Amino acid sequence: MGRPAHVKRTPPGTSRRAFFTKSGSAAAALAVAPMLAAAHDDDRDNDDDEDRAGGVGFLHGVASGDPLARRVILWTRVTPEARTRRVNVRYVVATDPRLRHVVERGRVRTGPERDYTVKVDAHGLHPGTTYYYAFESRGVRSPIGRTRTLPAGATPRLRLAVVSCSNHAAGYFNAYRRIAERADLDAVIHLGDYLYEYGPNQYGSARSPEPPNEMVTLGDYRTRHAQYKRDADSQEVHRQHPMICIWDDHEITNDSWVNGAQNHTEGAEGTWADRVNVGLQAYYEWMPVRVPDRSQPRRNQRAFRFGDLIDLAMLEERLSARSQQLPATIPVPGLGNVFAQVGEFNNPARTLLGPEQEAWLAERLRTSNARWKFIGQGVMFAQLKAQAAPRAAGGGLFFNSDQWDGYQPARDRIYNVFKGDAQHPPVNNCVILTGDIHSSWAADLSQDPNNPDPFSGGYDAATGEGSRAVEFVGTSVSSPGLDDPTGSTAAFLRSVNPHFKYIDLNRRGYMLLDVTRERAVCEWWYVDTVASVSNIQTFGVAFEVSHGSNRLQASAMTTPRAHAPALAP
Repeated sequence: MGRPAHVKRTPPGTSRRAFFTKSGSAAAALAVAPMLAAAHDDDRDNDDDEDRAGGVGFLHGVASGDPLARRVILWTRVTPEARTRRVNVRYVVATDPRLRHVVERGRVRTGPERDYTVKVDAHGLHPGTTYYYAFESRGVRSPIGRTRTLPAGATPRLRLAVVSCSNHAAGYFNAYRRIAERADLDAVIHLGDYLYEYGPNQYGSARSPEPPNEMVTLGDYRTRHAQYKRDADSQEVHRQHPMICIWDDHEITNDSWVNGAQNHTEGAEGTWADRVNVGLQAYYEWMPVRVPDRSQPRRNQRAFRFGDLIDLAMLEERLSARSQQLPATIPVPGLGNVFAQVGEFNNPARTLLGPEQEAWLAERLRTSNARWKFIGQGVMFAQLKAQAAPRAAGGGLFFNSDQWDGYQPARDRIYNVFKGDAQHPPVNNCVILTGDIHSSWAADLSQDPNNPDPFSGGYDAATGEGSRAVEFVGTSVSSPGLDDPTGSTAAFLRSVNPHFKYIDLNRRGYMLLDVTRERAVCEWWYVDTVASVSNIQTFGVAFEVSHGSNRLQASAMTTPRAHAPALAP
């Protein structure tokens, strides 16, 4: 989702890539140089001839991601002065920012077959520990990066940032910079739309996309990833924190499903299978993520265990199994076309996750002994209605068939896991984290929110009784929201949808999660603009869910963690 109303097509193709960078201080490079040189003086004579010829640069920064208790992915990209067959790259991992206390070092090779990207799965690390790392090739040193492994065992507190929808053409990534400055975070969760496929002026005109056309070919996708990774604020958030990512639709193209997309023209833009293959090839090259199944690259659901505090399941909802979105065909003056839960909308075979991933998620939720079960995913789970009615009266009218409202039977199967049955107890303390919609929402989750009687499966908006889980929906990093300066649209939506406790349709920013064994707090933080570079952010609001309550209540800004590890220099 998250698309312009009208898209002006531009012809597919690639442009000559221009390389530049704003990140990586000279001081950091000088600090790491002696350590890398000393660590590898003894193996320089083993370099191939093409590795010694010509210069290189690290114009796309460094990144880390997919942290586990004893492993983490480290990433960079070498920019060769001229295309060569292979390039040797050295790396070190240390416990201090100046890389004096090295715990791992090694050498890897890269080349044009993977667009000169480098991905190292650093292992043998300690749980819940901050590390610093850097790369070197042909005497050129990368910036120093900082990462952190996941905790193991008893974990009293975690702090996480949550982002989505970072559209380079729509504005500046000020939210990324504010997150990078927070030294006490354990990780950053990105819920998709990390980049956008459109050509110039199709969905944003603040900055020009590279290549100057919609991305369709492998070269297009690689060039667009390279542009995003050259952004100074993007480089900084990646340099300071490990990122856990899942894709939504724009990593390939708008409103994608298993066999196509709204923004794909079969034939004129090649086959859908080929477009997905090249888009995912570039994604796996350029993102600091593991490949869960190389034989099935669309299968991307992953899980992360933060000690005994959080079990995080990241869902794939676009490319592996999603049924095609159904059209909304009921016109409502002032609201556009909406839909009701009738006909094909009630087909239980329609799915976002597919049977295999549904079973995987149900098993994780039912068997996890973590205090909190988090689900990171792309599209809104809570009902979003244009007209209210309880399910017994048809359920009312719905806005968006691209989110879970368009797949109600599949959503009911997730609710059945929350509620439990004769063979399974209820699953409590479930928190859904969502992106996609470029606005901020906090919701109690009930199957029938317009039925005021919790004893018949409904929901009491005053007490929250009947809620089975909660959902925090984050706004975008830069993609445009709705124009609602007076809050009148948000007020209307809350009047129809009583399970929403907070709606802000205007502002850009990120969510900050502060989680203990007693409660999970979500704070919404907003930047003042995305039209230019700015260092201003403001606290918006906070809501929390208490252990065992499964419902929201108003909260307050939390206190940063004391004695946080130093940021990378």
